[in-house]
Amino acid sequence: MTRTLALAALAALPLSSPASAHDLERERLLQAQAEALEDAVAWDILEDLTTEVGPRLGGTPAEARARAWATERLTALGFANVRVEDYRMPTWVRGEEKARLTGPYPQDLALTALGNSGSTGPAGLTAEVVGYVDYAAFLADDPANQAGRIVFISNAMPRNQDGSGYSMPFGAPRWVGPNEAAKRGAAAIVVRSIGTDHNRTPHTGNTSFEEGVDPIPAAALAVPDAEQLMRVLERAETAVRMELLLTPRRLGMQPSGNVIAEVPGRDPSAKKVLVGCHLDSWDNAPGVFDDGAGCAIVAAAAKRVMDMGTPARTIEIVWFGAEEVGLWGARDFAERHDGTDYHVVAESDFGADRVWKVTTDLGEHRRAEADALRAALAPLGIASGDYDQAGGADVGPLRAEGAPGLSLRQDGTRYFDLHHTANDTLDKVDPAQLRQNVAAWTTMLLVMAGPVE
Repeated sequence: MTRTLALAALAALPLSSPASAHDLERERLLQAQAEALEDAVAWDILEDLTTEVGPRLGGTPAEARARAWATERLTALGFANVRVEDYRMPTWVRGEEKARLTGPYPQDLALTALGNSGSTGPAGLTAEVVGYVDYAAFLADDPANQAGRIVFISNAMPRNQDGSGYSMPFGAPRWVGPNEAAKRGAAAIVVRSIGTDHNRTPHTGNTSFEEGVDPIPAAALAVPDAEQLMRVLERAETAVRMELLLTPRRLGMQPSGNVIAEVPGRDPSAKKVLVGCHLDSWDNAPGVFDDGAGCAIVAAAAKRVMDMGTPARTIEIVWFGAEEVGLWGARDFAERHDGTDYHVVAESDFGADRVWKVTTDLGEHRRAEADALRAALAPLGIASGDYDQAGGADVGPLRAEGAPGLSLRQDGTRYFDLHHTANDTLDKVDPAQLRQNVAAWTTMLLVMAGPVE
């Protein structure tokens, strides 16, 4: 929606209706949204973080630099009680990664190790490849056919606006495939990247192994390379063999932390409003869509509210650490904080494209508040969604403790072209869509944190 259309829609709001969002004056809401559609703070945060820090894998010195950068920037923006809550976490780092088919059609393949992958050792390994069209076919085969071989699982992730293609069964080869292949005695596993692009930029991402299961080498092939391997397997008349080199290392327990800042409310006893993102990224890109943009959006929106005055409720900004590699920051935060202390929790972690729908899970007794939020967001072109749904990986542990939630759902049509790839770079951001996000989050905070004075 253009700024002109947004202003016209806002001007049409009645003076006395739920759209006034907890008795906020119509003109003040109009002004807040109009100014947010011209926001420059989010872009500045995003550009500076991803330029001055760059990739910031959880538990590494790069993530530590990001925390130092974040505390300095949030303090400079004027937030109160800026601090880091430290914790320690097991840390995995990438090494060399190469793959080559040695026969019957010799060629190199583009791939990247999955987080928590085991190592081939510096000499690598060479083994026969056994391939499957999807995870179900892999499970259905006799483990004897997989023992000692390199398992390959292909499946095409569908492109969806809501990102639902990332869920089961399409994510299974990466999420649980390596663990199952290890239990079946496979020498290694390679999977088609969980992504929607057709670039030779493989998608990394975390995997996990059960206690007692020795991690095997595990990697994701770029989508064109996975399709190439499937063609090779379909036409080869002799065994397909692959040379694989993956040399990740485990560094043991290393420091990480959550960066927290506040906009103090007028009523210290009132339940807080938490807006979150994750500060860490994978190591193969500066983490712009995932999730530098989210941190920029929530901080810029909170600053806009702070600059308007003092809200009724305290706004807590949390830039979570180590989300990508196992939600270590989210779990530590939930151990220290009680989910029932929050009026609502929300997270921005789905890129920088426009918010298209709002969903809430506030409870039936807060239906009027949920409706007021929907009415306030409608002029920004944001549709009304379900009343019993809210997402967010980092706020998930707080939600499990009873925190009400909401989601400002972004258009994910192209998100999984970039997700966890080396292409997650600043040039992919549309500044106008980023500003629409800031306007949406500013509106949400004005409704949920109460009127500013």
